[in-house]
Amino acid sequence: MNFDIALLLIQDGLTNGAIYALLALAILLVFAVSRVLYVPQGEFVAFGALTLATLQQAKVPGTAYLVAGIGAVAMIVEVAAALRERRRHGLGPAALLYVVIPIVLLGLATWLAPRQPPLLVQVLLTLALVVPLGPMTYRLAVQPIANASVLVLLFVAVAVHYVLMGLGLVFFGAEGWRTPSFISAQVALGPMTASGQSLLVLAASAVLIVALWQFFGRALWGKALRATAMNRTGARLVGIPTEASGRLAFTLAALFGAFSGVLIAPFTTIYYDSGFLVALKGFVGAVIGGMTSYPLAALGAVLVGLLESFASFYASAFKEVIVFSLLIPVLLWRSLLSRHVEEEHDE
Repeated sequence: MNFDIALLLIQDGLTNGAIYALLALAILLVFAVSRVLYVPQGEFVAFGALTLATLQQAKVPGTAYLVAGIGAVAMIVEVAAALRERRRHGLGPAALLYVVIPIVLLGLATWLAPRQPPLLVQVLLTLALVVPLGPMTYRLAVQPIANASVLVLLFVAVAVHYVLMGLGLVFFGAEGWRTPSFISAQVALGPMTASGQSLLVLAASAVLIVALWQFFGRALWGKALRATAMNRTGARLVGIPTEASGRLAFTLAALFGAFSGVLIAPFTTIYYDSGFLVALKGFVGAVIGGMTSYPLAALGAVLVGLLESFASFYASAFKEVIVFSLLIPVLLWRSLLSRHVEEEHDE
């Protein structure tokens, strides 16, 4: 390996690591707020990439119909819960989120897709179509059993993963898609030449991470999420609605996942089931951060990207094995340093 090849591998590793960092933060956020190890995070990556690819072919993406269908089911569940609890409050916002917005998005996608709008409009429409799946899956799968044990929540998350993956096969088919690069220019950075697409990924990821940091530190709902992550029972006692916190956490996770799919689509061909492996590498980064530290999770994800890049050069057939083997020493080290803590149960 010479110096030029090493620089190319570092560039590739940092680019992938930036995407893994977004997914690591999303997985960590959902786990901290709701205690759900969100296995379906990868489906948002796949849906984001495939939705954008479909729009670029001037076709209505299957996500538009998927959101409308899942939204209708979520609304039925919400109405049934309201009737059982004999309440009316909450039905208006639920109707807006689960019925009105999906119908508007379906109409917008049907009208815009054949007209091939500019790339920025396609990206925004992609995010608008995929992000509502986050709070919808929370309402259908997690909210009814929010106080269950972590193991039960994990089983439910795995079930949601398989359901969404099957729906992805139905709505997008088994073919893989790859989108054109957003920026085709090359930029000279000292001794190396970086692709404009890689720099765009790094810049966009950095902006989103900084925005999340500012949201946690300045916004009222950001502080509410932090409080819920620290102590669910205490947050509820001081008036923070934990259900709303969970819904917001899943919304942000869907946003990070869909945005990651948009960013990764020009680099690799994405299939309906490709997102799981991508998100799993983000999970490795979150584990390196101890599932508690956002900065360490982001740095761990970057480390995963660099390790994957160099492993693909030296032993491409075993790069996945090498990356996931990183979990073994990290978990051993964490287990030696930590004490067993009983799981918190909400009264």
